[in-house]
Amino acid sequence: MPKAKITNEEALAFHLEPTPGKWEINATVPMTTQRDLSLAYSPGVAVPCEAIAANPETAYDYTNKGNLVAVISNGTAVLGLGNLGALGSKPVMEGKSVLFKRFADVNSIDIELDTEDPDKFIEAVRLMGPTFGGINLEDIKAPECFIIEQRLKEEMDIPVFHDDQHGTAVICAAGLINALHISGKKIEDVKIVLNGAGAAGIACIELLKAMGARHENCIVCDTKGVIYQGRTEGMNQWKSAHAIKTELRTLEEAMQDADVFLGVSVKGAVTQQMVASMADNPVIFAMANPDPEITPEEAHEVRVDAIVATGRSDYPNQVNNVLGFPYLFRGALDIHARAINDEMKIACAHALAALAREDVPDEVALAYGKSLSFGRDYIIPTPFDPRLIHRIPPAVAKVGMDTGVARRPIIDMDAYELGLRGRMDPTQSILRGLNARARAAQSRMIFAEGDDPRVLRAAVMYQRSGFGKALVVGRPEDVRSKLETAGLGDAVRELEIINAANTQHFETYKDFLYERLNRKGFDRKDVHRLVGRDRHVFSALMLAHGHGDGLVTGATRKSAHVLDQINHVFDADTTNGSAGVTALLHKGRIVLIGDTLVHEWPDENDLANIAEHAAGVARHMGLEPRVAFVSFSTFGYPVSERAEKMHLAPAVLDQRGVDFEYEGEMTVDVALNAKAQEAYPFQRLTGPANILIVPARHSASISVKLMQEMGGATVVGPILSGVDKPIQICSTTSTANDVLNMAVLAACNIG
Repeated sequence: MPKAKITNEEALAFHLEPTPGKWEINATVPMTTQRDLSLAYSPGVAVPCEAIAANPETAYDYTNKGNLVAVISNGTAVLGLGNLGALGSKPVMEGKSVLFKRFADVNSIDIELDTEDPDKFIEAVRLMGPTFGGINLEDIKAPECFIIEQRLKEEMDIPVFHDDQHGTAVICAAGLINALHISGKKIEDVKIVLNGAGAAGIACIELLKAMGARHENCIVCDTKGVIYQGRTEGMNQWKSAHAIKTELRTLEEAMQDADVFLGVSVKGAVTQQMVASMADNPVIFAMANPDPEITPEEAHEVRVDAIVATGRSDYPNQVNNVLGFPYLFRGALDIHARAINDEMKIACAHALAALAREDVPDEVALAYGKSLSFGRDYIIPTPFDPRLIHRIPPAVAKVGMDTGVARRPIIDMDAYELGLRGRMDPTQSILRGLNARARAAQSRMIFAEGDDPRVLRAAVMYQRSGFGKALVVGRPEDVRSKLETAGLGDAVRELEIINAANTQHFETYKDFLYERLNRKGFDRKDVHRLVGRDRHVFSALMLAHGHGDGLVTGATRKSAHVLDQINHVFDADTTNGSAGVTALLHKGRIVLIGDTLVHEWPDENDLANIAEHAAGVARHMGLEPRVAFVSFSTFGYPVSERAEKMHLAPAVLDQRGVDFEYEGEMTVDVALNAKAQEAYPFQRLTGPANILIVPARHSASISVKLMQEMGGATVVGPILSGVDKPIQICSTTSTANDVLNMAVLAACNIG
């Protein structure tokens, strides 16, 4: 399977659109009336101010302090790029902030401090302490990072955590627990070699010693070789703390009979000869980024018994900090912790290790496109494991309470775990699963509108994301020109550009279409014009003849027109039972609405067909269907012949004996609100509906566009269901990313 490719232009566009940067601020309270303003600000705000002044602990009750972390840097060690300065580090800090939110529902603000003076940095952060529930330090060079973190820990009463140090250390420790479990060794017995005595390396070795590794068994190396007692060159107090009495002087000598290698250094630092000299079942954590000290392939060439981890997502066993810092802070914030101590970090490592030893949920295997089970290639959980949010923070919080850093202990841990489960957006795992399925399918996707820059960008993203081959219908010179204008001139060599003038199948397509249309008023000249000039017809013919696996179109013409053209080639109309289903994604919920494309005014039998199509789409997306036939009435009141068909449609499904939940007719609030459903104890839905079948196409269109424009919902669709081949029709307002999403749905053959 091809690896995803990201270009400079795509990275810049991602940060530029739809608005510059990666996050924004939204109010959590109503701000619409004068009364709202009076409560939010003067005079109402005086009341919580006085309460907090009298009892500072109530700041956690009346402000966002308890779920707010600052991501702070001076940009002196940005990723692997060096000293880019405070402003140059801002994209990374914004990224860290959105990771906090995405993985643990922790609100976060990035702060870039324009100073390399540790004292000024410390003072600035200390003075901001009242604002935040925790401080995440990031991308600060050693040894200043040691000084800054230690001083801030001493001077502040909230958690201060330098993720470059301790985040790496926690995930490394989790992986090592399981690697030693597999190799049958104990941490107190193994010989550990660390290469790289910077922030992350020192933190790794210190945490492992706190977990039982013996000082004399740990050999630390830097660019000048082994750090031994008596060495003076290139030393500092943090390195000196790990100097041992030894005759070893080089990394090569240190690696002889070593059980564990930890690398936080540079590409190529470890040779195959070094790996060959290690003890049986060696553990190799080559964590240099972007390229490891030695690749897993190179290590396994000389040692098939090696257990290898890297910092890269395209190899097994990724040491990824996102497995640690969001959940450490989640647990710490939820007990209003004064600090994140070693015991909490160790608890996090053990919880991660235990999770990797358990059976992996199907949705994780689906997202990664392969089966995962505990073993040499799976010793660390994947970042998208949905159990992380409700397994790691409770372990951290419990130890925080046991070690006395909790201001407000959690009384009911079961309720706490249940609350954590509800924090995460379930739509994320569904979308990940769809992407994984598309990547596994490797479909040849036909992009019909090669004259549109959005479609071209989507085609490039489809191919570079590793989903499969992008087939663009258009004129080569036009495609080339538009790609160059979009900053993607190099992509023209990657795409396959097809049109009526360069295909060898033109006559075959004409003959096929003539056979379909000759009794519908089309002569051979009409068919010639359709095949030669209409990109929608031409693309549909490509798909019908197997010259592509899926089709995406509709970005440049209204969906009704596009559907008419496709119907020249396929049977995608009311007579043949096709339907259009649109997915709305909003605040962690997915609701499907049908029919948004095909049926103008469906009767009860049509509505039942639409429900069955929508249920199939839902199951393809990983949802268990719950269908509601919606109207302005609920179970016959108020009485209206307009609502009668919505009442009759469930009876049609009763006769068909379908295997999904359905009910109606009902209003939308009853369909979507479990509390409202309680007023109708006889109704058959076991929870809020996730499929709404509406009376007509106009009501479907109004509902979707209203949710999109007023509610801010993400719209995916309409998804064309009930056609022999995967065809997805975009809207004319689609962005490049929307077109890509439709291509992913077509690749998954949803419909």
